[in-house]
Amino acid sequence: MRRAMNLGSFLDRLPETRRPGWWLALLCLLVWLPGFFSIPPGDRDESRFAQASRQMVETGDYVRIKLGEVERNKKPVGIHWAQAGTVHVLEAVGIPARGQIWAYRLPSLIGALLAVLATCYLGRALVGRRAAFLAAAMLAPCMVLVVETHIAKTDAALLASITAAMLLMGRAYLAPAQFTARQALGFWLALGAGVLLKGPIAPMVPLLAGITLLVMDRRAPWLAALRPLWGVPLMIACAAPWFIAIGIATEGRFFTEALGDDMLNKVGSGEESHWGPPGFYTFLFGITAFPSAWIVLRALPGAWADRLKPQTRFLLGWAVPVWLLFEAVATKLPHYALPAYPALMLLAAAWAFDPLRRPTPRWLAALGWLALGGVALGLPIAAMAAAFYAEKRVDIFGLIGLGFGAALIALLWRTARGGQWARAALLGAVLSIPVYAAVLEGVIPRLNAVWVSPRLAAEVRAAAPGLPDRDFGVVGYHEPSLQFALGGGIALLRDGAAAAEFLAQRPGRVVAVSHRQEAAFRAAAAERGITPRDVASVTGLNYVRGRWLTLLIFKVD
Repeated sequence: MRRAMNLGSFLDRLPETRRPGWWLALLCLLVWLPGFFSIPPGDRDESRFAQASRQMVETGDYVRIKLGEVERNKKPVGIHWAQAGTVHVLEAVGIPARGQIWAYRLPSLIGALLAVLATCYLGRALVGRRAAFLAAAMLAPCMVLVVETHIAKTDAALLASITAAMLLMGRAYLAPAQFTARQALGFWLALGAGVLLKGPIAPMVPLLAGITLLVMDRRAPWLAALRPLWGVPLMIACAAPWFIAIGIATEGRFFTEALGDDMLNKVGSGEESHWGPPGFYTFLFGITAFPSAWIVLRALPGAWADRLKPQTRFLLGWAVPVWLLFEAVATKLPHYALPAYPALMLLAAAWAFDPLRRPTPRWLAALGWLALGGVALGLPIAAMAAAFYAEKRVDIFGLIGLGFGAALIALLWRTARGGQWARAALLGAVLSIPVYAAVLEGVIPRLNAVWVSPRLAAEVRAAAPGLPDRDFGVVGYHEPSLQFALGGGIALLRDGAAAAEFLAQRPGRVVAVSHRQEAAFRAAAAERGITPRDVASVTGLNYVRGRWLTLLIFKVD
């Protein structure tokens, strides 16, 4: 009992510490580092981004984005520059990073950390010091952000630019007369960085918020405070040189493919089978915002009732239109709504510290507890189920995570029943650490059956040490993680006959052939008068396609 009281008192004092950023950074690292170094490259987006950045490092071409020989005209270059720059810095200090996936994940981790710190420091003008700290601590362990820190792509870094820009805009909204030119400079530079990361998504968020606030207030003194006359050209200037260069280098193909084939397809149809109905993000919120969703749900009715307060009005004007827009877009992935999360956490933290907070409807409070309990237990159960399905074993780390999940539910219930909402929210962030660690460090890296590419790459290197990537071909398994493991020059072959032709062209080559193409490969090899030697085989689950496969490795001496 005494230890519980001491922990509760410690949590209560944290928002008042002189350097809260250090405590937040510690929390972030404890939540995010499990699995960060040990989970292999994932398919498909992570390996596509990482391999394209690696090819920039190897070729010195920092304008065009290519995966193997194929142009990647989908997203701007910002994250690739960040990843390539990280690799150069690590190698400059003697750390071999070029082939390590964690090096390409570092910009995501740093971006997420900057988003958390921006929520803490810049959020004070909206909700006060204590609530801003709590909101940042609630944001850090949100499952969607935890996942994004473990993936080498744009969204965690994009969140940093949007969070900084929106919280600076919030200061301009509350006190336009005190908003300085330096703060306006920070606002437009943050948006310029966002444009380089993901095109129009970053400026879209303040634009939607600005339109919403203008409609609600019928006036916009904050607009002049933002200095758009020189700010908009500055934002454009941040990204314009690369956009001009890529337009010339690709003869305009980048804009055709990025705007037409990528962006408009996402708006009008479910691109790459990622369609979802309206309400998708609302339905998943209890999962994606775990362990903080329960208190956000409690706070929303009170926030809506207090929408006439300038601070609350701004945060609602930030979160609601962004949320509704992504609910309306046909293509849906859980991380798309992430730009609204800092605003939701600030609303919830303000409610938790408000002594005059409005009571929550019982059904909504029950829904929050159901979401919390479901994910706290469901996450380790799902990890155990994956281990049993893939490898027919009961994973001990999953059982450990299940125990920590049960403890999280019990301690939060006990704390919240005493009306200590802020303490309970912070406790939830802390208690999520061992739950995530059990799954991300204990279970996922040890699922050997699903990590086909690293195992295949190890067998190829053992069979042919020093084999150039262009002398390896593969049939029936074209996942980008294999390109990251063996090099962008590997040959992605159409069928067994193509694999036999590939081997016949040069001695010493190696191919991996799916068991479905084995017969066709052997027949074609016999026709060409070559006798491939069986070297090894790898059996595993291609989780992207949801099917088992066996890859047979052949070599001609």
